[in-house]
Amino acid sequence: MPRFVDHEARRREIAAALWRVVRTQGVEQTSVRAVAAEAGWSAGALRHYFATQDDLHAFALRSMLEQTVVRVRRWLASEDGSPTERAVTLVEELLPLDDERRSECLVWYAFADRARLDAVLGDVRRQGWLGTRHIARLAVAEAARAARPLGLEDELADPALEARAARLHVLIDGWAVHGISYPDLVDASALHDQVVAEVGTWS
Repeated sequence: MPRFVDHEARRREIAAALWRVVRTQGVEQTSVRAVAAEAGWSAGALRHYFATQDDLHAFALRSMLEQTVVRVRRWLASEDGSPTERAVTLVEELLPLDDERRSECLVWYAFADRARLDAVLGDVRRQGWLGTRHIARLAVAEAARAARPLGLEDELADPALEARAARLHVLIDGWAVHGISYPDLVDASALHDQVVAEVGTWS
């Protein structure tokens, strides 16, 4: 009987290995050989799933975005917390407040500059920007008890709320960069306090 292989699970396993290499060695070391070694595979076996290094990088970034989407959708489906608390939680899905989210932020910003000049990664980078703006809009809508934007590029109906979401987007990026660049100065507690303080100005 042929052996069943879960190819999607194996691709996710490889992506996780790439994230570990970025965290411990830097984006410059994410060669097919290095990632294969981290995953416990041969380079030839890895190339069966990803023909090029760019394909591997793009998949790893897409997988990371999908993880965030799953968490956000799960939270939106719940009814936990007040509108303000829900807004804070949504924002914090994008910040390095624990090992999982810290890893995501490290990987994302490690590839950000490379994606600027790479067509394949550039498309993923744009989706990430749109996703962050969408979550910022969702957070603002939750706090204001306004209608949630449905599509990824849908703006909030109220121009004042849309402007608030644009400001929040910039703050999210800044908080994330500070959190991964200066964890000794801007730790999870400090980031949480800053998010709470910002959302508190909306009422």
